[in-house]
Amino acid sequence: MPEAPEVRQLAAGQPVVTPVRVVIGFCLFAPFVALLWVGSYAKVDPAFIGIPFFYWYQMLWVFVSTALTMTAYQLWQRDQRARKAAALDGGVSA
Repeated sequence: MPEAPEVRQLAAGQPVVTPVRVVIGFCLFAPFVALLWVGSYAKVDPAFIGIPFFYWYQMLWVFVSTALTMTAYQLWQRDQRARKAAALDGGVSA
C-alpha cells in the first residue's frame, strides 16, 4: 500500500509548514474574515456610482477572492513541483 504524500515528504526531511504555505493559507482565509466581519462594512457610505457600500464591498470581494484563490493555486502548484523535484534529487544522490 503506498504511503500518503505527506508521510513521504516528512521522511524526505522537507518541512510541512513553509512561508509559501503560510501565504497560501492567508490567501484562502482572508476572504472569510473580510466577509464574516459584517460590522466592518454594514453601512451605506461611501456610495460608489449610487450603490451603497454594503453592496459594492461584497461584490468587490468576489473579484478579490478570485484573484487570491488563483494566486494560492499557482503558489501551491509551484510548491508541489519544487517538492517533487527535491524528492527526486534526494532519491538520486542517496
